Amino acid sequence: MGVRVGVDLVTVADVAESVAEHGDRYLSRVYTEAELADCRTGDRVDATRLAARFAAKEATIKVLREFVPWSSIEVRRSPAGWVEIGLHGRAADSARAGGLSEFALSLTHEGGLASAVVVASYAPASRDGA
Repeated sequence: MGVRVGVDLVTVADVAESVAEHGDRYLSRVYTEAELADCRTGDRVDATRLAARFAAKEATIKVLREFVPWSSIEVRRSPAGWVEIGLHGRAADSARAGGLSEFALSLTHEGGLASAVVVASYAPASRDGA
């Protein structure tokens, strides 16, 4: 098995600016309903949490090595509180085509920055063409 790694760093201020300038259009284009629900605090969405999810989507695209719609990549929170990557539509198709599986995700945010690391295993193509 091989391993692919993607990492991304996002400023929370950039995400907050996108939300302020584009509102629901931005939110619905980039995030799933479940992600938005997970990022809500009171009557607003938390830009820090959104930024971490945006970084996760970018890191996943780097692992896939193909741009896919943002909302086809979803950051899910497990009942135990861990985060994981869920792929839908083109992102899932791209992962299957690339032999990618076992996606792992780590998020962090501090000091106005959010970062994500995504690791996936894959079965490299055989050298003998089999």
